[in-house]
This record gives sequence, C-alpha cells and structure tokens, in this order.
Amino acid sequence: MSSRIEQIIEEIEEYIDRDCKFQPLSTTKIIVNKEHLDELLRELRMKTPDEIKRYQKIISNRDAILADAQAKAEALMEDAQVQTTELVSEHEIMQQAYAQANEIVTAATEQAQEILDNATADANSIRIGAIQYTDDLLANAESIIGHTLDSYTTKYDGLVNSLRECYDVVRTNRSELDIPEVPTEAYADEDMSEEM
Repeated sequence: MSSRIEQIIEEIEEYIDRDCKFQPLSTTKIIVNKEHLDELLRELRMKTPDEIKRYQKIISNRDAILADAQAKAEALMEDAQVQTTELVSEHEIMQQAYAQANEIVTAATEQAQEILDNATADANSIRIGAIQYTDDLLANAESIIGHTLDSYTTKYDGLVNSLRECYDVVRTNRSELDIPEVPTEAYADEDMSEEM
C-alpha cells in the first residue's frame, strides 16, 4: 500500500509529464501552474511529518522486541534454575544433577542469546528499511523542488537581464541629452525685475 507522500509525488510527476508544456524554443524548460504545484508541495510538506512519525513508531517497537526477548531469556534461566535446584536436592544423583543443570543453563543461555540476536537483527532491519524509505521519499521531493527552483531561477535571471538592458538604454539616453545651461546673469535679471 503506497503512502500519501508517494501518491503526491506521483501526482507531481504526472502533472509535469502530462499537463505542463515546454517553453517556446526549449526542450528542457516547462511552464507550470504555480498555484497547482504550490498546493501539491504544501500537502507534501504537511504529510511528511506523519510518515516520519509512523516509521519512528516502527523503530520504537525495536525496544519492545528486545524487552520481550529479554523476558523470554529470563524465564528460560529461571526454569533452568528451578530444574537445577530440584536435581541438586536429590542427594543420590548429585553429580548427575550438576551435569544436567550445567547443560540446561548452557542451552538456555545459548537459546536466550539467539533470541536476542534475532530480535536485534529484526529491529535493525526494520529501522534501516524505515530510514531508507523516508530517505527515498525526501530524495524524490528534493529532486522535484530542485527542478522547480532551477526553472524559476532561470526565469527570474531572464527578467533581471531584461530590466538591466532597459536600465542601460535609459541611462545611455539620458547621458546623450544635451541640456543647455542658463547663464547665471539671466537669473539675476529675473530676480531684479520681480523686485520692481
């Protein structure tokens, strides 16, 4: 069963492949509906923490698996101890009781260690799988966002270059204007006539 994050990523991929058209004279740049893409990315951002929590819960089950294995190991040890006590209490089979008790303890210890080893391996496998899956989801999201960012960066670079060209033209035109200077005497004459 695929997660909602995987579904959103598939929707983004389908949207890019099916609904987006190439820019004129380009085979790599596409035109996207910013609102639609923003909506998908917003939902992806909202769902990512839920997915991570789900896998953290799986990882936390590792402790429960280890605790269960420890409890089984202790129960086996207690059973072995009870059997050892019963065998030792029989005086006439004292030597045999010690030998059997040692065998039981050794077998129980080996079995307990095997349970612990298996539980640890299972828990680590679950943890690695959850981390890998989360990393794959984040890598897909990173790729899509990076592609979108590259596309918008190119568009904005083109806009900035176009504005710079307009700015240079205006500046050049201003520098070419020949504004005649009015002599200061003319200003003085105007002031005197106003006073009269």
